[in-house]
Amino acid sequence: MATIVELRSPVPSRYGVPVIARVDVSVFEKRYFTHCLSCTFCLDRCCSYGVDVDLLHKAEIERRGEAIEAYTGVPRDRWFADEVIEDVEMPGGGAVRTRVEDGACVFLDRQDRGCLLHRFCSDMGIDYRSVKSLVDCMFPLTVVDATLAPADEVDDRTLVCVGLGPTLYDGLREELRYYFGDALLDQLDEMNVPGGPLWS
Repeated sequence: MATIVELRSPVPSRYGVPVIARVDVSVFEKRYFTHCLSCTFCLDRCCSYGVDVDLLHKAEIERRGEAIEAYTGVPRDRWFADEVIEDVEMPGGGAVRTRVEDGACVFLDRQDRGCLLHRFCSDMGIDYRSVKSLVDCMFPLTVVDATLAPADEVDDRTLVCVGLGPTLYDGLREELRYYFGDALLDQLDEMNVPGGPLWS
């Protein structure tokens, strides 16, 4: 059973939502490989299902649509599923899912490895977090009902690199800083120190 600890004060993301008010302390214990493109064994399996793209970042992808189409070679009418999922914890108030084609996300680089959107950003000198969704960049952490927790794929071990490398928190600490700032990290770092509030 998960141990959930309340933060001293809730912290909203840079977009206002999601807000983190609690943390599942297993984020300080569970591990994953972290350095995706150095992995030699997963074959991009976590890209098999597509990803939720919050509506704020969907709009940004569409704003750059012409350049992304030219770079990826994937026409924009193949990018997203039709269904919009309403969710008040998502920036923009909801999300759409990227389409899956031939067993993988439409943005998977099938000639090499990794995410074509991420590579587009790197090659164009754009911060990838301004284009890729919060859910994507924070995986395998998630925020559900204001609780920072491992994604389901960690707990059910369908993420093949579970158990290897840094903890979820250490591996994604800089992403958490980008989205939630030092106000969150200051509280989480206190919990993560042996002898701190979490361990007392």
